[in-house]
Amino acid sequence: KHPPEIGMKVVKLGGPAYRIGMGGGAASSMVQGENVAELDFNAVQRGDEEMEQKVNRVIRACVELGDLNPIVSIHDQGAGGNCNVLKEIVEPLGARIDLSRVQLGDPTLSALEVWGAEYQENDALLVRAEHEAQFRSLCEREKVPVSFVGEVTGDGRIVVYDARTDSTPVDLDLESVLGDMPRKTFHLDRVDRKLEPLSLPDALTVRDALDRVLRLVSVGSKRFLTNKVDRSVTGLIAQQQCVGALQLTMADVGVVAQSHSGITGIATAIGEQPIKGIIDPAAMARMTIGEALTNIVWASVSDITGIKCSGNWMYAAKLPGEGADMYDAALAVRDTMIELGVAIDGGKDSLSMAAIAPGLDGNDETVKSPGTFVVSAYAACPDITLTVTPDIKQTGSDLLLVDLSGGGHNRLGGSALAQVYGQVGDETPDMNNPDVVRSAFLVTQELISKRRILAGHDRSDGGLITSILEMAFAGDTGIELGIELRNGLFDQLFSEELGLILEVSAEDTTEIAAAYTSKGIPCHRLGQTTNTKSVVIRQGSNTVLQDTVCALRAIWEETSYQLDRLQADPGCVDEERAVNRQRTAPSYGLSFKPKITVLHTARPKVAILREEGSNGDREMASAFYQAGFESWDISTSDLATGKTTLDGFSGVAFVGGFSFADVMDSAKGWAGVIRYNECVLDQMRSFRDRSDTFSLGVCNGCQLMALLGWVPGDDLPGESQPRFVHNVSGRFESRFSTVRIEKSPSIMLTAMHESVLGVWVAHGEGRAFFPDDAVRQAAESRNLIPLRYADDKGTPTETYPHNPNGSPNGIAGLCSEDGRHLAMMPHPERTFLKWQWGWMPREWDSLEASPWLRMFQNARTWCDQV
Repeated sequence: KHPPEIGMKVVKLGGPAYRIGMGGGAASSMVQGENVAELDFNAVQRGDEEMEQKVNRVIRACVELGDLNPIVSIHDQGAGGNCNVLKEIVEPLGARIDLSRVQLGDPTLSALEVWGAEYQENDALLVRAEHEAQFRSLCEREKVPVSFVGEVTGDGRIVVYDARTDSTPVDLDLESVLGDMPRKTFHLDRVDRKLEPLSLPDALTVRDALDRVLRLVSVGSKRFLTNKVDRSVTGLIAQQQCVGALQLTMADVGVVAQSHSGITGIATAIGEQPIKGIIDPAAMARMTIGEALTNIVWASVSDITGIKCSGNWMYAAKLPGEGADMYDAALAVRDTMIELGVAIDGGKDSLSMAAIAPGLDGNDETVKSPGTFVVSAYAACPDITLTVTPDIKQTGSDLLLVDLSGGGHNRLGGSALAQVYGQVGDETPDMNNPDVVRSAFLVTQELISKRRILAGHDRSDGGLITSILEMAFAGDTGIELGIELRNGLFDQLFSEELGLILEVSAEDTTEIAAAYTSKGIPCHRLGQTTNTKSVVIRQGSNTVLQDTVCALRAIWEETSYQLDRLQADPGCVDEERAVNRQRTAPSYGLSFKPKITVLHTARPKVAILREEGSNGDREMASAFYQAGFESWDISTSDLATGKTTLDGFSGVAFVGGFSFADVMDSAKGWAGVIRYNECVLDQMRSFRDRSDTFSLGVCNGCQLMALLGWVPGDDLPGESQPRFVHNVSGRFESRFSTVRIEKSPSIMLTAMHESVLGVWVAHGEGRAFFPDDAVRQAAESRNLIPLRYADDKGTPTETYPHNPNGSPNGIAGLCSEDGRHLAMMPHPERTFLKWQWGWMPREWDSLEASPWLRMFQNARTWCDQV
């Protein structure tokens, strides 16, 4: 953001104007149910993710021009729409805006609506007049609407002219609307809390309590959330939500790399403790910060003082007592962050967290959300490979508790145990000693940098017992614990005080425990891991829990399965439930030795071809580049306009994504652009007819190659051509799946057959469909099916979720008979680096390179030979 200058162009980039968010600020400030229906409807935000992606492409292209970046200043459109974003970006010089130049999606919009609506995926920019043509060309290439709506004037006024009506609806002095505003005084009333001590059933057993706690949606598996979203896109994801060989949903921290050519990146983590705020808002705020820190600690970050936070405040702030609670929480956040040395540098608020609804007595009542403060913490990562996950790594290791409660506390107020028995309690966990939390963070980071911690997890929702069980679930490993005879049994097992659980080698226990205790941080040995796949917990001489990992894990997964049945094919969900009870670590195998790329000659050129909506081009370009190619970013519009041709390219990679948002089924829009544009179609035919070219299609690109007839061959009539259709689950599937590479003529899979590898899949339409079964049989007999989805034993399968889409005989891809053209639904370009894998056997840590890099190296070798 550089300051405006007289003569600069005021630009709107992104989607056209609609009556979206008109009056949103007014509606969101009311208790829902009080505002009129029209205001409520217009306040609803509707998004267009494809437009957002295209806008981002333009911005990124500008940024990557470096000193030649045409963007002087940029501001995203939010609350208030044009009337806010355009005023702010030209402050203090002012501008004249022509409202008629704003692109409209709805021609019935009034001047007021065009000026005030909060339509989405739209940014305001300042661009120098001499850069207008360049900027327009970038927008044209990405098919993004752009409007040059005004010019900076220098008179300090915002003047809005509407050429449609030859009127000037706005003429304001900016200082009057954006200058220093008078402070407003809020009078907050406190409301006394009526809290009662927690009272548990007299005959309650640990097993009975677990049967409830593990089913609570905030505690149990989040599988119903994670498998339906793309967790591998960009190929920069070093740690996503799932961990371990079974890919269970319990990662504490997310880690994203800066690039495919280095190991620096960023770590992100969340903290939220809403139920505890019912007891004590200040304690809730402190615990929220503590949870964020005990989550992000498992990634190696530059320093605790480098952690920044975004805060989201959600309160029904206008209701009695709520504003005062929010004030107390805000003070706690300020004081705690100062003591810890972390900072909050942004955020947002939602202060209408209440609604009027019919009560049980027939009268309306106000229902409000618990006041909540959510922290999103983020920090730079000097080494993304130094990330510790919760899954237990080996048997015979020790489990340690680093107690951060600040005095051996085990308070049950606001806990999952209290919640499942319909209570809240009167005493909540708290961050009693920020210095202990800070010191423990630094010690843990030091141990992680030396790779001394095998696995780690935070003590949070569900308490100590849940955290340790989750570690056993993910590692598919047994545990034996001994609980000390202090406090109550349920207090020790289910309290949600701050803490860290470590898995360490038994021979390292004494030294690692001393690293904490020498800093005044309590650290206790809890027990050990076993090879029995059973859970045994003793308190003194009494066994308080004895069960199997499988049985307890099934309870932890059950609520997720029930929610999943409401959003996917119930038969598939039931099949997954049955399969998961029998799952083991996948039996990966290699038929070759992965090597890093050694280059001796010039780089052949490969066209990384994309279309509107594609999102897999960057990782594809990186994979080919690291195998020795010169990667070129080519859009189909570049071919259609004649800006470039495929002459001189050795390869074409059709990338993954959602071309044209899949509105006509996957890749049909992209295929139409090629088939019905003679210029593009002739280039494609010419490229394919050359004997010195190859192609790869992944995901959306695989679907395209099938529709174009490139695989398994174009000698088939259209009605017999195989294609890829909707998954049997009826939804998008994001999985770290297993595939077996079969013997085939594919040049890119040379010498890789019989290997069994993990790979990312991310698609909604990946089921191979053969209208003519004779075509499938011919492809099978000619070995034109180069890879298949496999089960944990490495055997091709149709069983869900090993086979994520229901393809017959586990078909995951097709190739041409001459082997030059390969189409596959899985994403090798998101697994060509070792740190991109969702899970890799520990014995593969010594591999020189990821096995999937070999695919791209094979293509390079072939180019050198033809």
